[in-house]
Amino acid sequence: MARFAHKHTSSFSAKKLVFFILGAGLLVAALTADFLWASSSAYLSIASNWALEKTRIPNQDTKTAVRKEALKDKRESVPDRFLSATFADLPAPDLQWEEMAPAPVPRLDGYAIQIKNLLYVFAGYGTIDYVHTHVDVYNFTDNIWEERIDMPKEMAHSHLGIATDGRYIYIISGQYGPQCRGPTARSFVLDTKTKKWSSLPPLPTPRYAPATQLWRGRLHVMGGSKENRHTPALEHWSLAVKDGKALDKQWRTEIPIPRGGPHRACIAVNDRLFVIGGQEGDFMAKPGSPIFKCSRRNEVVYGDVYMLDDEMKWKVVPPMPKPDSHIECAWVIVNNSIIITGGTTEKHPATKRMTLVGEIFQFHLDSLTWSVIGKLPYRVKTTLAGFWDGYLYFTSGQRDRGPDNPQPRKVIGQTWRTKLSL
Repeated sequence: MARFAHKHTSSFSAKKLVFFILGAGLLVAALTADFLWASSSAYLSIASNWALEKTRIPNQDTKTAVRKEALKDKRESVPDRFLSATFADLPAPDLQWEEMAPAPVPRLDGYAIQIKNLLYVFAGYGTIDYVHTHVDVYNFTDNIWEERIDMPKEMAHSHLGIATDGRYIYIISGQYGPQCRGPTARSFVLDTKTKKWSSLPPLPTPRYAPATQLWRGRLHVMGGSKENRHTPALEHWSLAVKDGKALDKQWRTEIPIPRGGPHRACIAVNDRLFVIGGQEGDFMAKPGSPIFKCSRRNEVVYGDVYMLDDEMKWKVVPPMPKPDSHIECAWVIVNNSIIITGGTTEKHPATKRMTLVGEIFQFHLDSLTWSVIGKLPYRVKTTLAGFWDGYLYFTSGQRDRGPDNPQPRKVIGQTWRTKLSL
């Protein structure tokens, strides 16, 4: 019995020893494997980082070097003259501008006529797909927009010809509808006292933005764009009018203007008729477009100035300080001079984008010379200008993208004024 117990105890101890050795062996194996895995992982991590360091950094340095070489080559390949984003800005004194009550609606290609202390603002685009069909009236004395007048349904909405005799406002031809729709030959008269409309004989042929002015008892209409909206027109017609009524049954052919095109200022002053600035070419309707979607075409902006006087022959007078277009209603007459605000000029020579004008030009009628007398709050085209009690006003149009970008962006209705000392 004692021998059996001893044998049993010895067998049990031997088994424990075997289990202990096996456990210790497994533990050592596990620790060894863990160490090897950790070492391997650490190596792989270090090796990977090293590989990235060896490949990434030289690549970055190489790319930087390539960029520097490319920039160097580019600098060496361009002219020395630097073409800034504000190409064509001319040196001009800063003016103190005061913001007034904004127009009831924003307008692009709107038109305006001043009669005494009132500025009558016509039609224009709200957006490229929406045109206005009314007139807003601004009172310079009270500095408020005081009245709205609805337009005839048949009247054009943009690219008008416009003139006044001090009571009646004559609206000639123009584009009917949004986008780049066709022109109409129909013409109308607004009696600003009675607020009633009447008709005039239609223009011989529809025109976009013809230069228009009342001179020597006749309504003169010339230039503009032909029916396709792009081709410059040279024709010049006149119609005798009095007290808002036509004295002729049809328009009379006059001496053609030397250079055609739309978006020009046309001013009668000191018994002379001036046509200033403008462009050849304009957007056209995209062929086959059901909405007459506007499609860009080549345009040439110029600063030419032409004059008619007693000889009834066009005379070339000194051009503007730089080419300028979209200035049909951007002018006022102050102290025997013509003041013109904003517009568009030649495209940027590098970007080929439309460039807006932010200067104010003065044309001296005695010497027929030009000067730059100030800057607008921003560059802007199709401004609608007025002058009252020593203040130069302008409203509406399409402004630039910012001080360093003269491209057009936002259609606005803002109204500004500055005290003008000439």
